[in-house]
Amino acid sequence: MVRVNDVAEYILQNCSSPMSAMKLQKLCYYSQAWSLVWDDAPLFAQEFQAWKNGPVCPDLYSEHRGQFSVEAGEVNGNACALNSMQRETVDAVLKYYGKHSAQWLSDLTHAEAPWLEARGDNEEGTRCMNVISQAAMAEYYGSLPPDAANTDIPN
Repeated sequence: MVRVNDVAEYILQNCSSPMSAMKLQKLCYYSQAWSLVWDDAPLFAQEFQAWKNGPVCPDLYSEHRGQFSVEAGEVNGNACALNSMQRETVDAVLKYYGKHSAQWLSDLTHAEAPWLEARGDNEEGTRCMNVISQAAMAEYYGSLPPDAANTDIPN
């Protein structure tokens, strides 16, 4: 199975680089979420937590900790590890979400059930390390209308 770092490297190689670390985290999150829906499988095993600025994968965070922006080659990933179906999923996510700012993506996640439910009673702006479950992601994004991501659903 590919790692979140592999997906992050693929994103960095296929989008304008450098990219803010926050935007990279959100694009990896949406890639995982839509893979669960479109491909009926997780893209990678690493988990996301409901941090105050939206979903963050701690394993990926450890690669860019302290950096505002990240460039291809800085996340210890192998973009070639993704198979054609995985690349198609990430490409579809990038087609819609990639044009948006990090703040827009963060705000969007703050309005969606997986992050909200994982946050629970934690007040806005406070630290939270609760895991956003893959089941919650699959259920929420799978319940959205087919054009919710405004993408062509990969086969």
